[in-house]
Amino acid sequence: MKEKFYITTAIAYTSKKPHIGNTYEAVLTDAIARYKRLRGYDVYFLTGTDEHGQKIQQEAEAAGITPQAYVDKVAGEIKSIWDMFNVSYDKFIRTTDEEHVKCVQKIFNKLYEQGDIYKGTYEGNYCTPCESFWTDTQLVDGKCPDCGRECKKASEEAYFLKMSKYADRLVEYYNSHDEFITPVSRKNEMINNFIKPGLQDLCVSRTSFTWGIPVTFDERHVTYVWLDALSNYITAIGFDIDNPSELYKKLWPADVQVIGKDIVRFHTIYWPIILMALGLPLPKQILAHPWLLSGIDKMSKSRGNVIYGDDLIAQFGLDPVRHYLLAEMGYYNDGSITYENLIKRTNSDLANVLGNLVSRTGAMIKQYFGGVIPKNSGNDDEFAVSLKTAIKEGFADTVAKYDKYLLADADAAIFNTLKACNKYIDETTPWVLAKNPEKKQALADVLSNLVESIRICNILLEPLMPDTAKKINAIFNVPEQNFESARDYNYCCEGVTLGEIPILFARIDEKKLLAEIEAKEKEAKKSAKEAEKNKKKSEKTDEKTEIIGIEDFAKVDLRVGIIKECVKAENSDKLLVLQIDMGGEIRQVVSGIAKYYTPEELIGKKVIVVSNLKPVKLRGIDSNGMILAADTENGVKVIFADENANPGSKVR
Repeated sequence: MKEKFYITTAIAYTSKKPHIGNTYEAVLTDAIARYKRLRGYDVYFLTGTDEHGQKIQQEAEAAGITPQAYVDKVAGEIKSIWDMFNVSYDKFIRTTDEEHVKCVQKIFNKLYEQGDIYKGTYEGNYCTPCESFWTDTQLVDGKCPDCGRECKKASEEAYFLKMSKYADRLVEYYNSHDEFITPVSRKNEMINNFIKPGLQDLCVSRTSFTWGIPVTFDERHVTYVWLDALSNYITAIGFDIDNPSELYKKLWPADVQVIGKDIVRFHTIYWPIILMALGLPLPKQILAHPWLLSGIDKMSKSRGNVIYGDDLIAQFGLDPVRHYLLAEMGYYNDGSITYENLIKRTNSDLANVLGNLVSRTGAMIKQYFGGVIPKNSGNDDEFAVSLKTAIKEGFADTVAKYDKYLLADADAAIFNTLKACNKYIDETTPWVLAKNPEKKQALADVLSNLVESIRICNILLEPLMPDTAKKINAIFNVPEQNFESARDYNYCCEGVTLGEIPILFARIDEKKLLAEIEAKEKEAKKSAKEAEKNKKKSEKTDEKTEIIGIEDFAKVDLRVGIIKECVKAENSDKLLVLQIDMGGEIRQVVSGIAKYYTPEELIGKKVIVVSNLKPVKLRGIDSNGMILAADTENGVKVIFADENANPGSKVR
C-alpha cells in the first residue's frame, strides 16, 4: 500500500487576477507533488480560492455586479492560469462551495459552544486590503505593518477566538517539532514578535459587511476571513464535526502546507490554535517561501510592475517559465524576475545545455546509426567512468535536495549533471570516431551512454518541466520508467528507433524580444490611458446627455454591411481590418475589437455601419466608416444586423 502525502497551497484571494508572484506558489507545490508521485507516494494535492470578505464586496459593488458573480469570474481566471501552468491538483476548492460553508458554520458553533469563541467589540485600525485589525503599537509609521497602506479606525461588534488560552501549548509544539516551520527563522519570528508579547484574541466575525459565511445563531454576523479560509484544508477532504469522511481520516494531518512568508503568522499561530481548539492534529510541516519580486520591488499595480503568468507563457513558452521560477527561488531570500534574466536563463540552461545535448545526441544517432540507438559493449573507458560517476553523484545530490523541498538546488544539481554530459561529448569527439570504421563500437558506446544519461536526468527533470520531459522521452522512445530505474544505467533504449527531434528550446534574440515587449507595454499603457479617458468622458456624458433633434439623427447614415474579409492589423494588437460589402461597394473599416473577436468569428456576419463618417487613418490604415458595438460587462460586443437584412439597406 502506498504511503499517503497530502500537500496544499494557500488558497488564492479572488480580489484580482493573480500575477506571476502569486502563481509561483502553485508551481512550487506542483513540483513537490510531482516528485512525491515519482517516488511512489499516494499524493493528494489541494489548491483553490478564498472568496469572502469586505474587499471582494467592495470590488463587486464597484463593478456593478453581485459578489458571487465577481468571485465566479476571478476564480475562473485563477483556475485557468493554474491549468495553463500544468498544476496537477487533485481538488480545487472554493470557499463559496456549499460543503465548505456548512462545515465552517459547524466549526464556528462548536468553538462557541465550548467557550473558545465569545462576543465582544473591536476597536482598532483596520486594513481592508489585508483584511486585518491592528493596534496602534503594531502600526509602522501609522500604516499597516504588512502592506504599508493606510488603516482606518474601526469599531464594531464581533466574535473573538481565545488565542492566549493555547499560546503555551503552541510554543511547546514548536519546540518538540523542529520541522513544523520551515525555514526555522520563521519560527523564531513568530515566537519573538507575536507570542512572547502576548497573543491578542482573534476577531472571527464581522458586522460591517455581508459577504461572508453567516453565523447561524447571530444573523447580524458573518464569519471573518481566517476561520473561514484556513478551514478549507480540512473541509476540502471531507472533515465534519459529526461524521468526518474516510478521505479526511486517510489524509489528515497534512504532510506539507506551502504558503508565502506574508501569511506565516496566520498558518503557524491562528491555524494551529483553531485545530487545537477542535481537538485535531496539526499539520506536519508549514513551508514558508519568500516573495518573487519584479526586479527589486514587490509586484503591485500601483507601482506598475505587475507581470502576469499567461503573458510570460505567450512570450516564452510554459516550461521556460516554470524552470525560471523553480530555479531562481530559494527558501531564504526573495527571488527576482526580469525579462532580461528570463531570457538569459532560457538561453543558457535550456537552449545551450539541455536542448543542445538532446539535439546533438539525436542528430548523431540519425547520422551514424540510421536513427537506431546502438547497443553498448559494457567496456567503459576513463571518460565513460567519469560520466557515470557524475550521473550517480548528480542523482544522489538531486534527490537529497528534492527530499528537503529545495527545488532551486535540485534544479541546479540536474543542470550540473547535464553539463557533464556535454563535457563527455567534447571529450570523446564522436564526430572523429565516426571517421574510423574500427571505432564503430566505441562510437556506439558513446552515444548509448549519452542516451542513458539523458534518460536518467530526464526522470529527475520531470517534476520541474513535465512537458519537456515527455518530449525528450518521445524523441528516444523511452519505455515506461519508474524512479528506481534512474539509480543506474540499464540501457533500456538499445535498438529503439528515434522519434522526431524537435527543437526543444530555440535561442532567444534578447535585443529583439525586449524591443517587442517594450512596444507591447507602451501600447497597453496607451490603451489603458485611452480607456480611462473614454471612461471619464462617458461618465461626464452620462451626467449630462446632450439632447438632439430628429434632424441631427437623420444626418447619420446607417447601412447594413456583410463582412467579406477580416485580418488583424500588422502594427497593432487591438485593431482588425474589415472588408465590408455595402451592397455595390466594398468598404474598408478599421475597428478596435481584436481583443474581443477573432477574424474567423466575424467573416460572413452582417453588421451596421456608419457609412457617411469622415475617412480617417488608424495606425496608418485607411478607415472609411465605423461599425456599431455596445459596452457590456464582458467587454465590447458588436451589434449584428438581422440575417434577412440586405447589404446596403438603410437602418432607420
